[in-house]
Amino acid sequence: MGAGLPFLDLCFQEWYVGLSHAITIQFCYLVFISANYYFNALYTIPQLLNKKQYVKFGLLALSGVIVTAILRVPVSVLVITYIFKIANPQFNYLDIFFNSFVNILFWVVCIVAAHMVIEKIRSQVYIEQIEKEKATNELNFLRAQFNPHFLFNSINSIYGHIDKSNRDAREMLLVFSEMLRYQLYECNVEQISLDSEINYIRNYIAIQKGRIDERIAVSFCADNVSGQINVAPLLFITFVENAFKFVGINDCKQNYVSINLKYDNVNLVFYVVNTKDAFINQTEKSSGLGIANTKRRLEILYPGKHLLHIINNDDNYQVTLTLFNV
Repeated sequence: MGAGLPFLDLCFQEWYVGLSHAITIQFCYLVFISANYYFNALYTIPQLLNKKQYVKFGLLALSGVIVTAILRVPVSVLVITYIFKIANPQFNYLDIFFNSFVNILFWVVCIVAAHMVIEKIRSQVYIEQIEKEKATNELNFLRAQFNPHFLFNSINSIYGHIDKSNRDAREMLLVFSEMLRYQLYECNVEQISLDSEINYIRNYIAIQKGRIDERIAVSFCADNVSGQINVAPLLFITFVENAFKFVGINDCKQNYVSINLKYDNVNLVFYVVNTKDAFINQTEKSSGLGIANTKRRLEILYPGKHLLHIINNDDNYQVTLTLFNV
């Protein structure tokens, strides 16, 4: 029994050394494989493969494997010499490079292929979800629609019954009719001219001016916007509605709603800010369904091409929306 213990110790020692060698080698491989994976996942796939630049993608992906295989040669020499401390090791650098290249290439291809399959499945699920949401929204829109002819006939009837001396009410009804016509007949497209959107915002402001307190100053500037620019319909109105809905009255300071639209031949910047009442109802303050829906529309219609920045504090509410390369 006693004679068997040294033999067991020797076997365990050899097993431990072999295991540590294997773990060290696999860890080195893992570092180089991970580097290739993130290089492809973060750059070559989104910037080249997804844009159908297949030759550049193949060359860069292969170059990454070659570079890491070359780097593994000195790493292997250092590990064998200083970590494993093998006396008088004989190195065949070409064999080390070739084995490294084959191993790294194999695992990178497998992992990247799995990554692409998973992303494809995610994209398909996302597209199906968007299609379902679109179908649901269209159905809800159809259910919510009035008969346009009946609606406009009713507006004309109401217009005819308003006393001619009440000029403001008659003009407000005409503006409302124009806004309604725009929503029903002109907004059923993916893109619409920015001039039409600006006119719609002006009409909305005109109606709101007749409703809000005279102590609230309202300004809208879009004078420097020129050129043939198209945007998604009704993209900015939610932020304008939100500004008029939550604008506060405070006798100790100036109360205002300020709306600006700027275009620099590349980017379109929409900016709206309104003062707030610090004692606004907390239930109203937490309401943000319209903003959430608009954020969702921006993600769908302008993926990676917009920047939305919202500042909400006790004094005011600011929204800055930038559309890139419109």
